[in-house]
Amino acid sequence: MADRKFIVGGNWKMNGSRESIDGIIQFLKQGPLNESTEVVVGPPFVYLSYVKENLPDKVSIAAQNCYYASKGAFTGEISAEMAVDIGCEWVILGHSERRNVFGETDEIIGKKVAHALTSGLKVIACIGELLSEREEGRTFDVLSRQIKAIADNISDWSKVVIAYEPVWAIGTGKTATPQQAQQVHLQLRNWLKEHISDSVAASCRIMYGGSVNAGNCKDLAVQPDVDGFLVGGASLKPDFVQIVNARM
Repeated sequence: MADRKFIVGGNWKMNGSRESIDGIIQFLKQGPLNESTEVVVGPPFVYLSYVKENLPDKVSIAAQNCYYASKGAFTGEISAEMAVDIGCEWVILGHSERRNVFGETDEIIGKKVAHALTSGLKVIACIGELLSEREEGRTFDVLSRQIKAIADNISDWSKVVIAYEPVWAIGTGKTATPQQAQQVHLQLRNWLKEHISDSVAASCRIMYGGSVNAGNCKDLAVQPDVDGFLVGGASLKPDFVQIVNARM
């Protein structure tokens, strides 16, 4: 665990209304949230300003995506600069849904990471394998390819968190066992050690994502190379507070 600060992110995906978001803001304000854990939430773009204005100060906001150009004729996209302008500190890039539903390639994700960092955003960079890839024994081949495309575009590792999200465990109710998660996180840390540096390997936080809930978060949080969670559906519910407090 070293001295890496635990981080929990809530990816709201395409969910929410002002009414439901008011409820989320209320339970985040009530908490209590572990002071030793960094908390980030990623609302849909149209609610970013509203959430920023109403959230407790100790909770940061993330855009769920951004393009790799500052401005231009890109209908439907937002830029990293726009996200910074309204108070975002983070952006989530490379999420499996961006890869597998919207067809984003490793190359596109790498370009997005590079641009977001130069624009002043910190990045939650997502990687993960499909069920078929895991069953074929190709988990780490896939992850190595994905993380290399991201690493090649990183100018400042202190502003990047890696999120390992096995695609077969996202929204399915299936979760990697604590041992499976730890095994992959350790492999990722060793990859960083071999290909980047000992210091980056020691300091880079690696989050786990994939059906994390109040029932399994504590067992996952004690694994030495699990430095936090990226949470989907459970981040819309009061149970998210328990997940934030998994290390209390």
